[in-house]
Amino acid sequence: MTEKIGFVGVGRMGANMARRVKDTGYPVVAVYDVRAETAKALAEELGCQAATRLSEVTEASDVILTVVTDDKAMQRIYGPPKMGDSLLAKAAGKLFINCATISPKVHVEVEKAARKAGAESLEACMASSITQAREGTLYLMCAGAEQTFNRAKPLLEKLSSSMRYIGKAGQAANVKALVNMVMNINTAALAEGLALGAALKLDLPMLREVFSQTGANSRVLQTDGEDMQNREHSCFFSAAHAAKDSGIALNLAKDQGLNLPLAAATKKQYDRMVKEGLGELDKSGIAELTFKGRHKSRKK
Repeated sequence: MTEKIGFVGVGRMGANMARRVKDTGYPVVAVYDVRAETAKALAEELGCQAATRLSEVTEASDVILTVVTDDKAMQRIYGPPKMGDSLLAKAAGKLFINCATISPKVHVEVEKAARKAGAESLEACMASSITQAREGTLYLMCAGAEQTFNRAKPLLEKLSSSMRYIGKAGQAANVKALVNMVMNINTAALAEGLALGAALKLDLPMLREVFSQTGANSRVLQTDGEDMQNREHSCFFSAAHAAKDSGIALNLAKDQGLNLPLAAATKKQYDRMVKEGLGELDKSGIAELTFKGRHKSRKK
């Protein structure tokens, strides 16, 4: 029997994942979002229930995928059922797959809470964007009990072109934090390189081509370089999320007694974007802070 699938958090990523899952033949039976109108619109599109309570998603589904914003949102949806609405209400036998980039310790807490409720929990951290979510070509880093990973694998294969089982709960989130930390540093460095090139009146397409053939090459150059030049910052991964994720990595470093000055400087830039009202631009929008004559800072 095909498992029934529910989604919690149907913003840009979650909605495209739900569309993809339905396209592959799985029944998507319920969607939930804190923005009720968002869930309602997607439910109408997919022909499923727009749940108004988290417990309704659990009741209707065998497998629930969550794509929420941060630690607080994750802790809220997995709160004790006795304290209010929760995914863990009558959750015995259910499988929860958690895809958001959050603190590793919260993934560990969720796994313990799910196990106590008689359910299973797997983290499936994503290193891709909304286009890959729709196409089913995500790269997934998974962690939790290996038997839980094996249970989830047939569904996750429909969402991904590649996946990696990392280990116990929290380990995939550790890896994802490092992935985003390095990506954010690369993005900030590229913005500074292109900005300086522009200030020196260099031809930027030429400069990007030279970067691509040298040690300055990076995946970010491929995805963001032209956008930085053209000021095209349609959001695939927001500056606000970049700030959050750099913060997760810095907290991990602090726990290990490590000083990471580049990561700290990058977070400061993304925090500034948020403060300046640029947080919903794509991460490539960091170039607005570095190119001459682009963004005028708000007065303090």
